[in-house]
Amino acid sequence: MDEKTLKVLEFDKVISILDGFSSSRLGKEHVNDLKPAVDFDIVRDSLKKTTDGVDFMLKLGVPSLGGIKDIRNAIKRLNMNGMLNCKELLEIADTLRVVRLLKGYLYRGSRDLANNILVDMIESLYMNDRIEKEIFFAILNEEELNDNASNELLSIRKQISSHKLFIKNKLNELVKSAKYAKYIRDSIVTMRDGRYVVPVKQEYRGEVSGIVHDSSSSGATLFVEPMVVVDANNKIKQLKIKEKIEIEKILMELSDSVRAITNELSENIKELGIIDFIFAKAKFSLEYDCVCPNLVKEKEVYIKRGRHVLLDPREVVPIDFWLGKDFKTLVITGPNTGGKTVTLKTVGLFALMTQAGLHIPADSGTTMTVFDKIYADIGDEQSIEQSLSTFSSHIKNIIKIIENVDVNSLVLLDEIGAGTDPTEGAALAMSILDYFRNKGTSIVATTHYSELKVYASTTDGVENASCEFDVSTLKPTYKLLIGVPGRSNAFSISKKLGLSDEIINNAYKLLTSEQIEFEDMLTQIEKNRQQTEVEKTKMASLRLEIEEQKKQVKTQKEQLKDQKERILKEAKIAAKKILEDAKLDATNIISEIRKASLMKEESEKNKELEKNRLMLKGKIDSIDKSLEEKLLKTVEPKDGRKALKIKDIKVGDTVYVANLDKKGDVLSINEQTNEVLVLIGIIKLNVNVSNLRKVEEKKGYVTSSGIRKTKEISTKIDVRGNNLEEAIYLVDKYLDSVSLSNISNITIVHGKGSGILREGIQNFLKRNVHVKSYRTGGFGEGEFGVTIVELKK
Repeated sequence: MDEKTLKVLEFDKVISILDGFSSSRLGKEHVNDLKPAVDFDIVRDSLKKTTDGVDFMLKLGVPSLGGIKDIRNAIKRLNMNGMLNCKELLEIADTLRVVRLLKGYLYRGSRDLANNILVDMIESLYMNDRIEKEIFFAILNEEELNDNASNELLSIRKQISSHKLFIKNKLNELVKSAKYAKYIRDSIVTMRDGRYVVPVKQEYRGEVSGIVHDSSSSGATLFVEPMVVVDANNKIKQLKIKEKIEIEKILMELSDSVRAITNELSENIKELGIIDFIFAKAKFSLEYDCVCPNLVKEKEVYIKRGRHVLLDPREVVPIDFWLGKDFKTLVITGPNTGGKTVTLKTVGLFALMTQAGLHIPADSGTTMTVFDKIYADIGDEQSIEQSLSTFSSHIKNIIKIIENVDVNSLVLLDEIGAGTDPTEGAALAMSILDYFRNKGTSIVATTHYSELKVYASTTDGVENASCEFDVSTLKPTYKLLIGVPGRSNAFSISKKLGLSDEIINNAYKLLTSEQIEFEDMLTQIEKNRQQTEVEKTKMASLRLEIEEQKKQVKTQKEQLKDQKERILKEAKIAAKKILEDAKLDATNIISEIRKASLMKEESEKNKELEKNRLMLKGKIDSIDKSLEEKLLKTVEPKDGRKALKIKDIKVGDTVYVANLDKKGDVLSINEQTNEVLVLIGIIKLNVNVSNLRKVEEKKGYVTSSGIRKTKEISTKIDVRGNNLEEAIYLVDKYLDSVSLSNISNITIVHGKGSGILREGIQNFLKRNVHVKSYRTGGFGEGEFGVTIVELKK
C-alpha cells in the first residue's frame, strides 16, 4: 500500500488511537506493524477476529491483560543456561497468571462463543499453576526473596536478625551511658560500610576503643565501631555471604523449573501478543460505535451513515456513500469547507481500515471491498523547496498514480485540475477522469468546475454528487447528495452578504445562455430535491403514526384477550362454587334421608322422604338453571377443534364441553332447540351444540368425567375422591365397557379411608350381572385400598 496515501488519509492517527487500547508491549508491536492487506481471504479473516473479540467482550466482559510481560529476553537467557533475577521470574509468573485468568474467563461462558477464534487461542495457551505459585511464594518483589523461600534462608536470616539485635542493644547502652555521654556527638546508632557504628567526637577518639570507618566532612566526628560489637558485625558479614549464596541457589532452582517450559512460554508469548492485539481492535470498535462491513469481491462500496474517526462524534454529520455498482467515477462539487475533502478522506480511510481488519464507524449494512492499490492526492502540497506550484504538485502526484493504477485501484483526487486556467484545467481534469474510467479504476474526485458537472451528467459510468449548502445561513450542512450536482451559489451568497442588485444583475447578464440554463436546471433540481425531502419527512411521520396505531391496536387486542380469559376464569370459579354448594346441600339432604330412615313410624318416614326428595330436586333444578344462565353460552374454540353439529351427535356419545372444560355422555338430543342433555359426573346439563367438541380417541385411565371410548380399555379404574354414589355410577359404566372386551380381571382403586367406598362398591358388585367374583387386594396389590374383580366370560 502506498505510504504517502497512508499518511494523507491519516491512517497513522488511527494506529495511534489503537495503540492506546493495547495492554502490553507485545500487543503494541502488532498494532504498530499493522498495514492494510490486499488479499481478500486475509482481510476477511482479520475482520472476523475483530468481530470475535467484540463478541467475547460483550458476552464475558473485558479481560485484564495488563500482566502480559515481554519475557523474550528472559527466555533467551534460560536457553543459554543463565539464571534469572527476581524481576524476570516475577514477569514470567505474571504472564502465567494472565493465562490462568483468561482460561477462567473462558470457562464461565465458552458455550455462548461458538466458532470464536479467541476460544481456540485461549484454550491452546499453556498454563502451569505450580511454577506460578512457586515464584510468587518465593519472591516478594523485584529485589527481595521471601524468608520462607527455603529453610536454610529462613535460618540464616534469623541468625542475622539475632546478631543485629545484639549489636543494637550494646550500642544503645553505650551511647546512653553516663560514662560515654561526653564522648558521643549524638545518641544515635548508624551504619557505615554495612557495619554498625556510633558518632564519636574527634578529640575523644582514644576514649572509645574500636575501629574508625568514616568521619564527617569537617573531621569533627568519627564513626567508630566499638570493639564490643566487632565480632557480631563480622558474623553478620559472613551470614550475608551465606545468604547471597542461598538466594542464588533458590533463583537457579526456579530458573531451572522455568527452563523446562521455555518452548511453551515462547508459544504463549506469540499467542498473547495476538490476543491483546485482537482485543485492542475490539475495544476500538466498541469505543467508536463501529460495525463489521460486509466484504464483497466486486469493486463496490456502500457506506451507510459513515462517520470519520478523527472528528468529534457529537458534531460529525454522517454520510451515505456508494460507488461501483452503477458508476465507478463520482464527481463531488460544492463550496469550500462544505465537506468534500472530509468525504474523500472518510471513503479512503474506511477502505484502509477495512483492509487492516478494523471495524468502521458506520451503520449496519455497510459494504466494503478490497482494493489492490489506494491513491490519494488531497490538500495543497505546494513545495517551496522544489519550487513547485499547487498545480505542478498535483500533476506530479497524478502522473505517479497513472503509472501504477489498474482496474482494482481506488483513486481519490481533491480539486482535480485546480491551480491553473479554469478552461484548460477543466479540460485536463475531464481527460484525466476519462483515462481512469477507461482503465476501469474506481475514482472519487472533487472540483469547482461547472464543466465537470456537465461531464458527469452526460458521461456513462460517471455520477454527480454535491455537499449541501444552506444559502439562508451561508453555512454548509455537510450532507453528501449523490446524483445531485452542486450549485456555485455565488450570486445568492453575494446578495445575502449585501452586494448590490445592480452588480449582481450585470454579472448575471455576462453569463452565456448555456451557463444560465445549466444553473437554472440545478436550481430546479435543488428545489425538487428539497420538496422530496419534505415529502420523505411527511411519509416518515405518517409511518411512525401508523406504527404507533398498530401498537395501540395490538395492546387493545391483548387487553381484550386478558379480559376474556379473566371473565372465563371467574365463570369457572363461580361454577365450581355452585357445584361445591350443591354437593354440600346434597350431602346434608342425604344425611336427612338417612335420619328419616331411622324413624319408627312408616308414615313419618315416607313424609320425610318426600320432603327431602322435593328439596333435592329443587336444589338440582336451581343448579341447572344457574349453570345454563352463567356458563352455557356459545364460546369460540381455543384448541382449533370445530364445534359439533347436531346431526353428528347420537345418544351414548362421549363429548367434550368446551366452556366447562369437562367431558360427558349424551343422554338425549333436542334438534328443535339445538341443545343436548349431557351427563357430567352426576350432573345433567342442557348444553348448546356449539359448545360441544369431538373427543379424540386416546389410551388412558378412566376419569371422573365418565368412561372413555378407547380402542384399548384399561384394566384399572380409580374412583378415589368421589362419594359413594358417584363411584358406583363410574364402576357401573366401566363394567359395561370392559364386558365387551376380552378382559377377565380388573382392579377398582377406592382407597382405604373409612371403608365406606370399599364396602359400598363390594355390595354393588354382589348384584352386578358382569361380576363372577371379587376380593380385597392382597399384599403387593394394594390390600384394603383396592378390590380385584373377576368378570364373567
